[in-house]
Amino acid sequence: MKKISTVIIEDETPAREILKHYLKDFPEVEIVAECADGFSGLKAISTLKPELVFLDIQMPRLTGFELIEVMTEKPVIIFTTAYDQFAIKAFEMNAIDYLLKPFPKERLRSAVNKAVEKIGRTKNEAPVLPQDLIEKLPEPSSPLNRVVVRKGNAINLIPVDQIKYVEAQDDYVMIYHSAGKALKQQSMKFYEENLRQTDFVRIHRAYIVKVTEINRIEPYGKDNHVAVLKSGEKLPVSRSGYKHLKEELNF
Repeated sequence: MKKISTVIIEDETPAREILKHYLKDFPEVEIVAECADGFSGLKAISTLKPELVFLDIQMPRLTGFELIEVMTEKPVIIFTTAYDQFAIKAFEMNAIDYLLKPFPKERLRSAVNKAVEKIGRTKNEAPVLPQDLIEKLPEPSSPLNRVVVRKGNAINLIPVDQIKYVEAQDDYVMIYHSAGKALKQQSMKFYEENLRQTDFVRIHRAYIVKVTEINRIEPYGKDNHVAVLKSGEKLPVSRSGYKHLKEELNF
């Protein structure tokens, strides 16, 4: 029987040890790596390309959800967490199962059986692409505080307070921030809904700008305006965007 290559990504040592102890009785599972944080987990997935990943959600440096957002491989995911409030989000991201710690071996068996069945089916199905998972990313429960972007093999965490503006580019957005810019596959609607509305305003169908980055608003032709940023850049302002700016800036 071909074994299922498996990676465990869990920041708590006791939780990793318990999971490994349980999995000794699962001959179909072969643990090829164990990782204590999201960054090392992402590297292991990229290098080893496992079929199955046990993934914690709340981890330092990179959360389980953020890891899925930037990974390019497509293993079957079993989330393991001590927090039940993430269950719906996990299934929205196509997780095969969600184990609430502490879980008994019988519950683990049920999850592994689902994974085995899924992996068997997947070999005969069209592949699930990473962007398909990205489209199902859960909405944040509170305004964003950082954005995770991948450039080659590098992963960057951009604090929201460093974002200057966001520009639509087809199916992507370009995020301009204090250290440069980064391309990300997400919609403008996502950022319009999840950036703090007291700090950011959509001035145009293609631009969302941090209010404090705007130096002034200038007329541009008949009934048109541009926002002049502190950097000197000029961004177009639509009629609805101008209305939003008037409300935000009280002019």
